[in-house]
Amino acid sequence: MLESKETFLHFPYPLDKTLFLVGMMGCGKSSIGRRLARIYSVPFVDADQEIEKAGGGDICYLFERYGEQDFRRIEEKIMARLLKNDVCILASGGGAFLSEITRKNVREKAVSVFLDAEVSTIIRNTAGRTHRPLLNVESPEKVIRTLLEKRRSFYEQADIHVRYKEETMGQVLRMMVREIDRFVRRRKNDA
Repeated sequence: MLESKETFLHFPYPLDKTLFLVGMMGCGKSSIGRRLARIYSVPFVDADQEIEKAGGGDICYLFERYGEQDFRRIEEKIMARLLKNDVCILASGGGAFLSEITRKNVREKAVSVFLDAEVSTIIRNTAGRTHRPLLNVESPEKVIRTLLEKRRSFYEQADIHVRYKEETMGQVLRMMVREIDRFVRRRKNDA
């Protein structure tokens, strides 16, 4: 619960590392990430857009052309390059954090945040979208549940875990800023 004197626009603790957003497709990494970038006055980078630029096509095309295994190798290389850049809010693809190489790079160069949206929220956010290759099937809900079950143990390795379901965007952002502030302060105190 927020204290009465705390406002949404309080000055968050400054970031000294990139925030690497992880979680299922449709959990809000891009929409939340853009807003966090404004709050922290740092650039926002969407990893999927960077992969599309590098690969010369959209994610569905690249997935079909290279297959999932080669796509994931390309994704690892792009994640490594993006993590070498200046501090930013980096929204990763849903499968990026499954890579041991990417998780190692993130531990060294960023702070990871698991956006743990309820399945119902993910389903609502992905309904009718055709740009997600793993969901272009007859039963996307089943795929989402199966993927989340397989990926949860990787996502839970993130530094910060933020769970939400029906909260408004403002409420989710407040929770995130509060958790990020706590993590950064704790890390600075431990140093």
